[in-house]
Amino acid sequence: MRLAVVDDNPRDREELLRWLKTALNQRRKPVEYLAFADGTSFLDAAAREPFDLVFLDIYMEGIDGVTVARTLRGFDPDCVLVFTTTSTDHALDGYRVRALQYLVKPYQIAEVEEVLEEVLSHLPPEEAVIRLHIGRQERLLAPGEILWADHFRHQIHIHLRDGTETAVRMTFGEFTELLKEERRFLVCGRGVLVNLEHVRDFDGAAFLLNDGTQVPVSRSSTESARAAFGEFLFRRGATR
Repeated sequence: MRLAVVDDNPRDREELLRWLKTALNQRRKPVEYLAFADGTSFLDAAAREPFDLVFLDIYMEGIDGVTVARTLRGFDPDCVLVFTTTSTDHALDGYRVRALQYLVKPYQIAEVEEVLEEVLSHLPPEEAVIRLHIGRQERLLAPGEILWADHFRHQIHIHLRDGTETAVRMTFGEFTELLKEERRFLVCGRGVLVNLEHVRDFDGAAFLLNDGTQVPVSRSSTESARAAFGEFLFRRGATR
């Protein structure tokens, strides 16, 4: 789940983020958290990649939250929107931009929990997660966040959609076993795996990802990779 908190008050922004992280970690939800101090930077980010859930302050300097919400709805009708505010005077505006709920400041943890319960019931079911043990910590990772992965020096280097990389000590076989039910993943070389959902093209030597990354394909896997990519595109087209 991709979540944004938009508030020009640093204390309110960080407090809400902290409570959301606590509540969602208890529910073992894999979440990408982003915080914005103004509506313009948030809208730029939302236009590049949509959010599932947005907590949006109404009273902000510059572009106010209601205007931000109207602009957002112009290109994203689906994300769940929660207004954060010191007053519910904008209830009609909230209805017009399909805000699901209000969260009134100062925040109370019980109210944050209550709003979250309602919000989560309106979100589509999330994909299953895989559990990775990194050092002494456990990380929950949604397979859809993985662009590609390679095995190097006894570690799996997992390249993620947000541009980061995480490394976990395990064999390549152990890692692919975690993803055996995921038909979108393809082993395209010795110790190399790619998520076909993020592939834009295949030139016979490498998969070109949407972010410009080239994932090499071994010569011995060229024909099987071409066939698998074609089959994936056919299946995806048939389900749309």
